[in-house]
This record gives sequence, C-alpha cells and structure tokens, in this order.
Amino acid sequence: MLKHPLFSQRQHPGLNAEQRKLLRQVSRSFDLSIRLLPAALQAPVAIGYLLARATDTVADTTALPLPERQVLLTLMSQSIDSSQAHTTRSAELNRLTQAFAAQQTDPHERALMKALPQCLPLLHTLTEADQASVRQVLRHITRGQHLDMTRFGSGLQALQTEAELAHYTWLVAGCVGEFWTELCGRHLPGYSLLPQAEMMRIGREYGMGLQRLNIIRDAGADLADGRCYWPVETLAQAGLTPAMLAQAAHIGHYSENTSGHDTGHADTLHALNPLYTQWLDHTQTQLADGMRYALALKPLRLRLASALPALIGARTVALLRQAGPAALQQRVKMPRHEVRALLWRIALGLGSAAVLQREFLQLSGQPQP
Repeated sequence: MLKHPLFSQRQHPGLNAEQRKLLRQVSRSFDLSIRLLPAALQAPVAIGYLLARATDTVADTTALPLPERQVLLTLMSQSIDSSQAHTTRSAELNRLTQAFAAQQTDPHERALMKALPQCLPLLHTLTEADQASVRQVLRHITRGQHLDMTRFGSGLQALQTEAELAHYTWLVAGCVGEFWTELCGRHLPGYSLLPQAEMMRIGREYGMGLQRLNIIRDAGADLADGRCYWPVETLAQAGLTPAMLAQAAHIGHYSENTSGHDTGHADTLHALNPLYTQWLDHTQTQLADGMRYALALKPLRLRLASALPALIGARTVALLRQAGPAALQQRVKMPRHEVRALLWRIALGLGSAAVLQREFLQLSGQPQP
C-alpha cells in the first residue's frame, strides 16, 4: 500500500482479519478501491465482491466436470438468495465447497472456497436494503456465469451476436456499476454532481467497459479454454472464424504439416486488426464514461476509488493498442511499478479532478488539452 495519508489503509467493517486477507489476495487492485470507500459502502461492496469472486471461481474452473460446477453454482446462488438459513442446504454446500476447494490449484482461490461457509453469513450482517442490493447484483452475475457454462461446453464455442456480448457484459459487470451507484444514492445523499439516473447509466457503461477490457486482454487464454467472446457475426465481417483466431494464437488443433502455416496465422491477425481497433475504441469510450462518473463524485476518497479502475484500464488499453492483435499470444498488463507511480502522482496532486482527468488522457495516449 502507498505510504501516503490519501491512500491510508482502512479496515473493512464487518470482515475479520482472515476475510480481509482473502480480499487482498483475490484482488489486490480492487481491494485498494474498496479501502478508499466511505465506511458505509465498504461492507456491502466487500461482501458482494467476495461472494461474486467465489461463484466466478466455480464457473471458471473448466478442468472440473461441468455438471459438478453447475450443481455447486446453483446451490451457492440459492444460499445467497435466501434471507433465512437452511440447515440441510448449508451442510451440503459446505461439503461440496470443501471438496471443490481441494481440487483448486491456485492457493488463494482454494482458501476463498474453503472460507465460503464463513463468508455467506456476512450477508446477514448488512441492513435489509443492502442485503437486497447485494442479492440482486449477485443474481445477475450468477445468471451470466450460468450462461457461460451452458454456452461453452466441449470444444471451441463462441458468442453469436453483439447483442449477446452486450447482455453478457451487463450481467457480469454492468450491473455492478448500477449496484455501486445504488449504494451511493442510499448512503451518501448529494454524493454526485449529476442526476442519479445519469449516474446509473454511465455506471452501467463503465462496468461493461471494464468487462470488455477483460475479454480483450484475456482472449488468448479464453480461446485456449474453448471460449470465444468475440461474436461470430462480427468476426465474419472480416472473413474470420473463432477457429482461425484460436489457431493464430497458437492454441488451436491443426496439422503440423500444413503448408504456409505461419503465413496464414499472420494473415489472420492482420485481418483481425480493424475489428481489434474497433473493440478497443468501444472499450475506451466506456472507460471515458467511467472517468465522467468518477469526476462527478463529490467525496474525495469515493472519487479516487471510482477512478482507479478507469485509470488502470486506460493504460491497459494503450498497451493493447501497442501490442495489436498479437496480444492474443501474450499477457498484457499494466506493470505494478507503473501502478505505484500513478498512485504517487495522484497523491501529490491531492486527488483533484484536474489531476485525475490529466492522468486519464495521458495513460490513454491522448494529447493533453
């Protein structure tokens, strides 16, 4: 953590030391945003994030049989959605999560799954209104995760249309922007310079943009797991297919004796370039909505908490532009030393709106006004 009063650590209300440690381990960058939040927002956001991260672990563990993951995710969804304890269901959930945890290779995700039975009761420590908000956002998220598991079975599968992509990004992330905004409106009257309806709209776009960024950044790994989030109808405009992308990323199954193999892959990446640029432009526009959202916030720490993902996202988009479609074959991420330098620049500028706007433009590679 940066040693500056502006980024001083705050304990997450409602979480014990072990749960706070889990939160840091499963998301270092978002954990910083949560720590910056006003106290009234920290508990519902932190608890919602821990539960969403657990359901995401179940949905994404493709090495395990699909039926097992579907059963566990359904049971988790039912437990989260219930306002009352259910002894039989709790015992079964505990048994399944412990068995699932034992099969996890990532130590942090293993620890999260083992701790799930202790995390679920945290939901009941929130006010009834906040419980309802957390349940609603998790209902959307788990719906998206169930769709993912249904769509992506054996072999390489892809989304078909841009409408499917937009719906998916709203389910798993756009609804989070709405959730965040709803909590702000409830706990921080007068928190924004913009009307609540506009904050809900751009908050939704912000979340969807962050998810689109994840999709572009993780495209190579997703293709390796048989998942293509780039719609078939859009790829077809460039004469491409999901299988061609998988092969170009050196993760498809093809004959080693194919003539012109390397040239064909280079041609695929070249053909992808216009679409790749369009996707990054779309994502950049949504991140700009995120900065507009953050700059409309009056409380300083809330403004910083909301701006950080957009700032890191802007730099990631710039790095993806530099890499081009070859990013399918490599991991693109903002280096940790750059993140620390960014935090120092924000701290020295006292987190002002002008500083945040300047950083966004600079990290995006855009000319300064």
